[in-house]
Amino acid sequence: MSRRLLLLLTLTCAVGVGTVYFPQAVSPLVGAALHESPGSAALVVSAIQIGYTAGIFLLVPLGDRLPHRPFLVTLLALTGVGLLVAGCAPGLAPLIAAAAVVGVTTVAAQVIGPLAAGLVAADRRGAVLGTLLSGSTGGMLLARTFGGTLGEWLGWRAPYLAAGAVALLLAAVLARTLPVTAPASRQPYAALLAEPLRLLRAEPELRRSCLYQATVFGGFSAVWTCLALLLTGPVYGLGAHAVGMLALVGAVTMLCTPYAGRLVDRVGPDRVNLGCLLGVLLSAAVLAVGAGGGPAGPPALVAGTLLLDISMQSGMLANQARVYALRPDARSRLNTAYMTCAYLGGSGGSWLGVRIYGGTGWPGVCVLVAVLAGIALARHLVASRGPGRDARQAGDGGRGDRCASASVALPPSPRLSKQPVGRRAF
Repeated sequence: MSRRLLLLLTLTCAVGVGTVYFPQAVSPLVGAALHESPGSAALVVSAIQIGYTAGIFLLVPLGDRLPHRPFLVTLLALTGVGLLVAGCAPGLAPLIAAAAVVGVTTVAAQVIGPLAAGLVAADRRGAVLGTLLSGSTGGMLLARTFGGTLGEWLGWRAPYLAAGAVALLLAAVLARTLPVTAPASRQPYAALLAEPLRLLRAEPELRRSCLYQATVFGGFSAVWTCLALLLTGPVYGLGAHAVGMLALVGAVTMLCTPYAGRLVDRVGPDRVNLGCLLGVLLSAAVLAVGAGGGPAGPPALVAGTLLLDISMQSGMLANQARVYALRPDARSRLNTAYMTCAYLGGSGGSWLGVRIYGGTGWPGVCVLVAVLAGIALARHLVASRGPGRDARQAGDGGRGDRCASASVALPPSPRLSKQPVGRRAF
């Protein structure tokens, strides 16, 4: 894993994740240009997100079955073509169909994680995953700004066409630079699709990591879904642009995730998870201060969302390091199970957060974040006190992989077995 290759993979993660998010900023422009209602135009965003979830389930497991270079190049090429078709769509229905196809194929970031985990030494895995996650975070945060700004200048088609050209360019570059990797599995496709569920049943550490991320991501999604309601409501009376400006504060997370990855390498994922769960609990208390507005309200929201972002992303790193160390031959299938649970938790958190906000307001959302983090923290404390904790610490700075390899029983050496008692060989 050279620096050049790591930079290229990080950029690919940013483009892949950004493709899911930039249509959110372009949606109002689509409605105005195609003479559709805002609700109808928003179906483009829903289509790409539904397609993305389907792509995680249907395509990411193939990362264990297919060589990574042709697989990634094909995914990026299909994404690029889909974006170009979307940019040339004559109406809303063809645009929605193209967006769904783009969502299915733009799962490159979920394929790159397992690929990178297999290309680096185990004691550098956290640092590399942190760098890749910073790229994904940057793509998520900057995509809305890119889409909205370019769309305002040149119309809604321009962001789609520009993103399509970038995806095709990356496909051409990766076709020449990605190393050749051998498939880790020979299972048929149907078996690969069923494997994530089997792994969830068989691997308690996978279930634990999924619980951590589902609960924390659920609270994260609830906060960001209800934050727009708070800022545009009577307490603050701001416009929708205020949510976008607040989201840019999360760019600081891009600087923190590489450090968090190195910390996972040094102290192991369990300790990082503990710090992150405590950080989420603290963020809930800080965010609650913003419920009443006033001079303390905006600083509390900025500090609380920033702490929540850093805790969520750093916890994701720790969980992925633990998960990737479980089965080196099934990393893509493990990632499929993990990310599916995370997104299910996020969807549930958004749905529940809106309903709690309607009944109890912003304080209720903050209580929801604290309760979800408390569930994960209670599970973490049980795991840390249980028997065999050291053996379960898979991914602890990469030591889990090496211990698994060293656990193979070796026959005794004939020379040593014939030595008299009391003599030592130096």
